[in-house]
Amino acid sequence: MSIRERLSGNEAAATAMKQINPDVVAAFPITPSTEIPQYFSTFVSNGTVDTNFVAVESEHSAMSACIGAEAAGARAMTATSANGLSLMWEMIYIASSLRLPIVMSLVNRAVSGPLNIHCDHSDAMGVRDSGWIMLFSENNQEAYDNLLMAHRIAEHKDVLLPLMVCQDGFITSHSIENIELLEDDKVKEFVGTYKPEHYLLNSEEPIAVGPLDVQAYLFEHKRQQAEAMRNAKKVILEVSKEFEKLTGRSYSFFEEYRLEDAEIAIVCMNSTAGTTKFVVDALRNQGIKAGLLKVRVFRPFPAEEIASALSHLKAVAVLDKADSLNAAGGALYEDITSAMYIAQKQVPMINYVYGIGGRDTTSKEIESVYTDLQKIVSTGKLENPYRYLGVRSK
Repeated sequence: MSIRERLSGNEAAATAMKQINPDVVAAFPITPSTEIPQYFSTFVSNGTVDTNFVAVESEHSAMSACIGAEAAGARAMTATSANGLSLMWEMIYIASSLRLPIVMSLVNRAVSGPLNIHCDHSDAMGVRDSGWIMLFSENNQEAYDNLLMAHRIAEHKDVLLPLMVCQDGFITSHSIENIELLEDDKVKEFVGTYKPEHYLLNSEEPIAVGPLDVQAYLFEHKRQQAEAMRNAKKVILEVSKEFEKLTGRSYSFFEEYRLEDAEIAIVCMNSTAGTTKFVVDALRNQGIKAGLLKVRVFRPFPAEEIASALSHLKAVAVLDKADSLNAAGGALYEDITSAMYIAQKQVPMINYVYGIGGRDTTSKEIESVYTDLQKIVSTGKLENPYRYLGVRSK
């Protein structure tokens, strides 16, 4: 019997961490993720969990402590945002290269500068190719569910990669919504006990962690990381199926909302999907065959599956909540157009960079994207594929 509650996204993340009860949590506060370790520290102080909570002096130290704990054989978690993730930069790559299944809550926020504490996806996009599995969450329920599945995915013997669960800063992290929680005992049974095969504190098998990796070995080790990321696709689906049996909530690489018979569609991630669903429903009532593909799994990128899901459409718009500053579109757009090209699926595709620095994106603006797609279909002209949504021209 699920537990109905009202929680913010940050509270949902902290609650999931409490139920998982990791061996170590190391964290340093940064808006808008501060509440996650703050809430969790109360669980530590009142004895709800027996986690070793390490209050460090920086985010670099937080990830360093998680790496040390995980390498020693402990299950470790943390949370951060934006500049905090940037300060972890060196250790983010070390965590993945050492194949340590650390789990992190990333509450998405604009990376300085100029200084901005509000939501866009520039922090996540900055580490998209660092070797971390990346799950995105539309709302607090998905942030909670993704965290419950995270360790099962990351710790699988065929994967052994760190994993971050993303949610939109303030939009999701600080908004209170209804949520269904699992009972503590069911979470404990589902997540299981962490039993690493190789770890530093195993006296029966002395090992070194993080040695110099010279020309004769580094290439092969990077190839192994790449194979592990490919393996994660299968594991993500397997864990999602088990989670559905437990909760009734179904997850895959992405969600197709009224996409099956759609002629035009938007692709986006995180909380923007909620606004887009509202617009899709309104357009359907007008007889316009609009749809949505909401990306949940960004790394590993489900290229083949996304290309198949979009192949029947007449025009597609990809929304990026971060600008790659490359004069050729955002990161999600680049990945999707590449996937379509490799699959030999020719569908007109445009990119919109939107929501930078927490700029509100309204239903009217989303509707204007669908209007642009209708124009592309009717005229057959794509014109400029690199566009901005909701930015002042002067």
